[in-house]
Amino acid sequence: MFYTIIKIRLTNNFKYSILIYEKSDNMRNPKKAFVLGMARSGYEAAKLLINKGYEVVLNDIKKEQNPIQIEELKNLGVKLVLGVDPDDLVDDSFGVIVKNPGIRNDHKYVLKACQLGIPVINEVELAYKYFPSNITIIGVTGTNGKTTTTTLIYEILKKSRKNIHLMGNIGLPVCFFVPKIKEGDIAIIEVSDHQLCNVDKFKTNISVLTNLSEAHLDFHGTYENYKKVKKRIFNNQTKKDISILNMIDNDVMNLTKDIESTKKYFSTQDVLEEGCSIIGNHICYNNHKIMPLKDIKMRGMHNYENIMAAIMVVKELGVEDQDIIDVLKEFKGVAHRVEFVSNVKGREIYNDSKSTNVTSTITALSSFDSPTILILGGLDRGHSFDGLKDYLKNVKAIISYGETKKRIYDFAVQHNVPCKMTENLEEATKEAYALSDDKDVILLSPACASWDQFKDYEERGEKFKRYVNNL
Repeated sequence: MFYTIIKIRLTNNFKYSILIYEKSDNMRNPKKAFVLGMARSGYEAAKLLINKGYEVVLNDIKKEQNPIQIEELKNLGVKLVLGVDPDDLVDDSFGVIVKNPGIRNDHKYVLKACQLGIPVINEVELAYKYFPSNITIIGVTGTNGKTTTTTLIYEILKKSRKNIHLMGNIGLPVCFFVPKIKEGDIAIIEVSDHQLCNVDKFKTNISVLTNLSEAHLDFHGTYENYKKVKKRIFNNQTKKDISILNMIDNDVMNLTKDIESTKKYFSTQDVLEEGCSIIGNHICYNNHKIMPLKDIKMRGMHNYENIMAAIMVVKELGVEDQDIIDVLKEFKGVAHRVEFVSNVKGREIYNDSKSTNVTSTITALSSFDSPTILILGGLDRGHSFDGLKDYLKNVKAIISYGETKKRIYDFAVQHNVPCKMTENLEEATKEAYALSDDKDVILLSPACASWDQFKDYEERGEKFKRYVNNL
């Protein structure tokens, strides 16, 4: 007999309770795995598990899946249960459940696993188990700037001819790289809060926390819970490991007071003798000038923060200044992050679909001085839009769409900004253009997740660019 102590979030009030169960493991098959949720991570996790000799059952409530992937998994011997979620599918014969990061921990199969004492992990934890022991793992998380920072680190390390693999919340799942990564290689992983929920042994050599603000409260319940999950990027680190932190973010500084790793800092406000800062209009590292701001392709203080975080990481790996300079002179940013789409009859149109929270939209609005038509909307997570109120001076109109359209409309009216409600993004794009004039900016920066009408922010951004091209 054994005891398992677990934490379960209750659905109604999001409070956490400690539950203790006693369960015999006589029926347990350590090489039988249940994969909950397909998508990219479930597909890769199932293939890895089969490769490692597991018997695998994969369940997804959505029946329609990629037919090529389905056929491949069937041929590998994966048992697929699609379109249904019978109550008795999870039993005590399973040795592990690998959960898609987007599925909450109060899902009935997760709760059943907890009752039966079955470990619940995600594909990041699964992949980590099979990584070579002597690789370097860089983990990047934070509310905003993760993708830009991760991509910059990757591009600079690639420029310096390091054996580097880009994975995680950006690009391909971590499990995809298990057969490819070799001893001495570097793994750069963008790690979302959802991916940090179900990790245990996972550990990085270098962890980056870009910033913190309220996000994903529908998933975590409270901002405090969200921050605690983000802190797990530092799990299992020792003094030999490095944490890269944003010195001007009070929540970051407070959250990381007691972490075990060696802390190093970047700041856009303070002059740092050790760390990264801006001195005399130059990006500097340890008080040494790397390059002038005017030579950097990307603009905006938020991008300078991302750049400094990236420099801090690559300097830990011995990268020369010239490799950093060469990349920063050419790097224009990542898709769906204040991405220039087109100039249509004098209107500059930008795609910031990656902005899934208010803080991201504030960053986008702060990048422009021209009159702006702002497109807001998407999944209603119950979050407030009040944080935008001090950044509306250049916003001549708001177009709202999706689940949040009425709440956004009420917010706009309260702050005396004209607002037009629409049903979907295509209508919103047409309305934004109709209301705009020559030399205006049209900005899609939704401040909401995409899942009410799109599978992810990337699909939303690509559709927006298509709608713009149709203009």
